[in-house]
Amino acid sequence: MKALAVRPGTPHSLHPREIPPPTLDSIPNGRGVLVKVLQVGLDATDMEINEAQYGNAPAGDDYLVIGHEVFGRVEQVGAHVKHVRPGDYVACTVRRPGKSIYDHIGRSDITSEETYFERGINLLHGFMTEYFVDDAEFVVKYPEKLKHLGVLAEPASVCAKAIQQAYSAQHRLQVWEPQRAWVMGAGQIGLLTTMMLKLRGLDVCTMARTPAEGNLKADIVEQFGARYLSTRETSLADIAARHGRPDLIVEATGNSHVAFQCMNVLNLNGALVLTSVTGGTRVTEIESDRINLEWVLGNKLLLGSVNGNFRHFQEGIAALALGEAMYPGVLERILTHPIQGFENYARLMPLLADANVLKVYVNVAE
Repeated sequence: MKALAVRPGTPHSLHPREIPPPTLDSIPNGRGVLVKVLQVGLDATDMEINEAQYGNAPAGDDYLVIGHEVFGRVEQVGAHVKHVRPGDYVACTVRRPGKSIYDHIGRSDITSEETYFERGINLLHGFMTEYFVDDAEFVVKYPEKLKHLGVLAEPASVCAKAIQQAYSAQHRLQVWEPQRAWVMGAGQIGLLTTMMLKLRGLDVCTMARTPAEGNLKADIVEQFGARYLSTRETSLADIAARHGRPDLIVEATGNSHVAFQCMNVLNLNGALVLTSVTGGTRVTEIESDRINLEWVLGNKLLLGSVNGNFRHFQEGIAALALGEAMYPGVLERILTHPIQGFENYARLMPLLADANVLKVYVNVAE
């Protein structure tokens, strides 16, 4: 069976390879689901894994099959699988359980163990193959009428979780009704988060470095009814002075310096959610005394949010469905760079490194 993989620890090692096909009985208790892969999305995580910034091969292998954003069609199911059947379209969660109490209650996305298991990222093979098998617990049914957006399921789950985590944590305030939100970054996570916050009725500013004129990302933001601003043209302090300090910031730039800059402008009782995974060695100087003072006196919240569980996938897919109804045709504009088949794998990493490219994905099969 064809696959794309890297050799963890070796930079720029992406390569095609043959791997054994999966079997339904590899999942015990009749809970296996065999899925034919239709599309696999890629993002900065895949690029950084290919650069050997992080990622580890499964035990016994010297390679890691990449790809954690999958959309496929069910081929076979085990005897005890009830919620999907052959012919259904599906997505699949990324993180798998360890041994902590959170893993045992179905919350592997918030495991307390330092060693974590993520398909296509760490210690488990990903989905950039022709077929995969997984436990039904992690396979999420996807509506056929949304199949043209299928590869957005995983990033949508990340956004849904980040927003849900902020609202859940802010229950500490008893009453929290955010009016203004900032989204830092206008990649797929930033754009999907923008849409979801607009669906909640917030006044949303989405920011990235690129000026708005002739910018597809800015156009999509505005089609969602939000405001696009270039941080190259205006500082965060000036934006806050002009439009008001945000009650909620979701940071999705992939730049840790921006994440810490956001700490200077958050409103009282506000929440800052970090979603970027940064594998570099950047050092940032901050005004630590002032930030500490303002955050303590202002009851501000900082939290990190990583990939979601089954329920977050369901919430993300529901948001895609509502977004497609509210903003017809806009979501599909995110899907900018399809690559046909594994044989064109050499195009993937250069595209991911191009700041003007929005969404790269591989069409594996029809």
